[in-house]
Amino acid sequence: MPGNVDESFVDDWDDFLPEMLSRKDHHNFHDEWAEQASAKHVDAVLSASELLRKLYPKHSMVSTGDFRLQPIAFPGVQLTPLEHNPLVTSLGFQPLNRSSAPVPGVLTDRIIAGGFTMGWQGKEFILHVVQYPSGFSFGIQSFILHEGSEEPARQLLLACGIWAESIHNEIWVFNQGFWQKDGVLWDSIQSADWKDVILKDEFKKAFQKDVYGFFDSKELYLELGIPWKRGLIMHGPPGNGKTITLKTVMKTCDAKGYAPLYVKSFQSFGGDEYSMQVVFQKARQLAPCVLILEDLDSLITDRNRSFFLNELDGLAGNEGLFVLATTNHFDRLDPGLSTRPSRFDRKYLFDDPTRDERALYAVYWQNKLKNNKSIGFPDKLVEEVADATNRFSFAYLKEAFVSALVTLAGIGEDEEKPSFASVLMQQIDVLRKQLDKPQEAKLSPEMKPHTTRSFSRPLPYPGRRTQHVDAIRRQFTNGADASTQSRVFVPPSPPLLPTFQPHDAPSTRQRKLDSDMHDLVARINALRVPGSFVVCDEDDVGLTLPSPPQSSSSSLPGIPGYWA
Repeated sequence: MPGNVDESFVDDWDDFLPEMLSRKDHHNFHDEWAEQASAKHVDAVLSASELLRKLYPKHSMVSTGDFRLQPIAFPGVQLTPLEHNPLVTSLGFQPLNRSSAPVPGVLTDRIIAGGFTMGWQGKEFILHVVQYPSGFSFGIQSFILHEGSEEPARQLLLACGIWAESIHNEIWVFNQGFWQKDGVLWDSIQSADWKDVILKDEFKKAFQKDVYGFFDSKELYLELGIPWKRGLIMHGPPGNGKTITLKTVMKTCDAKGYAPLYVKSFQSFGGDEYSMQVVFQKARQLAPCVLILEDLDSLITDRNRSFFLNELDGLAGNEGLFVLATTNHFDRLDPGLSTRPSRFDRKYLFDDPTRDERALYAVYWQNKLKNNKSIGFPDKLVEEVADATNRFSFAYLKEAFVSALVTLAGIGEDEEKPSFASVLMQQIDVLRKQLDKPQEAKLSPEMKPHTTRSFSRPLPYPGRRTQHVDAIRRQFTNGADASTQSRVFVPPSPPLLPTFQPHDAPSTRQRKLDSDMHDLVARINALRVPGSFVVCDEDDVGLTLPSPPQSSSSSLPGIPGYWA
């Protein structure tokens, strides 16, 4: 030992060291976990389990990382934070609906580490919850300890799972590859009612019988030896009652105990086929149920159609599955969906309303407004509305009534108010002009000085002129609004070579300069982007296309035969 170190110092240090190491007043899970989590470890869950077994040697323990098995979120338990065990949480902000909530938002707590005493059905448990890094995110692990058998803890987790998989004033919605419970959608369909669905009585009763009769006919299907499944397509132009009918079916089936499952999109991180598999697995799990596929023509594509048909009508059983689909473009559906039975057995056309249906809709509004003393709605007006609204959809009819009421409400008290009938007929005239407006679109200002009735540049393949013109026409006839402009691709002209005025006795230097300029401009023309987009009307598509240039070269650089 060095001579400059006092032996009394060594004796004092030997006495002080054990006292310093045992200075902690309390030993608890939080302190042990904080020390462990701050060090290098391979398996956070395993480390936490070993620590808890040492701290609670007389307790059985079950643990879970399943997001559906969260005792702390289960409404049937009572929780009290443990003494001498810090509760570490992370705060977040949850905005609320301005129209329905008394405050704009609330703070929420996410537990990072915490311990609780927990009571459930007369039994006592200890619950520890920890958050730990996992990949690019984090995991949450719950540890339930019970002095005695682990069976009560397992029963508690089973109750948590059943609660999590049940809907409580919610609708199952599939989007981005996941099923989620949506309470907002459930709220939105509660106002739907069959009395608000204005259809012919015979049509409505047949539709209702197909939907509700399916769920009441299980024994009949089994007796006949046919699979208990059914499909139905609602199709027709937009604005004619498909959505309100769909909401009403969802509301009534939910009330009868047949869960509605709503699919927003099949696109997800796993691809369409993965999404379809997850969707039909959920539907088979909850059957009997209603699977809602809105805008079927958009959900099913050439790439995913085969897999969808296999899930819909393949080897896997779909007992108790009622598939209800809608589309505004029935003609775009593959014949395997639109015409073959056993996939979609019934097709209901929601077309523009007939005169009788328009009269029914006017009566519907007459009944809604009968208690409003400031609005007169005689029976004569019903007939006038039905006669004046030919080719109106239900959406157009609704807009006429809503606009009339809004117009009357905006008239001041000191102004003379016109009659409801006159305002309503005026709004119908306005909507009629929109409905009858020709499908025209004006050229943008920047195009007018440079564009004539026919394109100045030729389309390729003049032998197929009719196909090109028809393809352009289809852009204007597929339901485009009158004010919508379409963008049309115009291929380029072949590279143009510059022309030069002849010089009188050009010098050698001048000829060399002209030759170099000739080559430079030709290179620039060859590098132009092959084609552009222009905004045009149907009438601006020239029906007489100029012939292709007669040139010894019939291709662009790198695009052989482009102008052939």
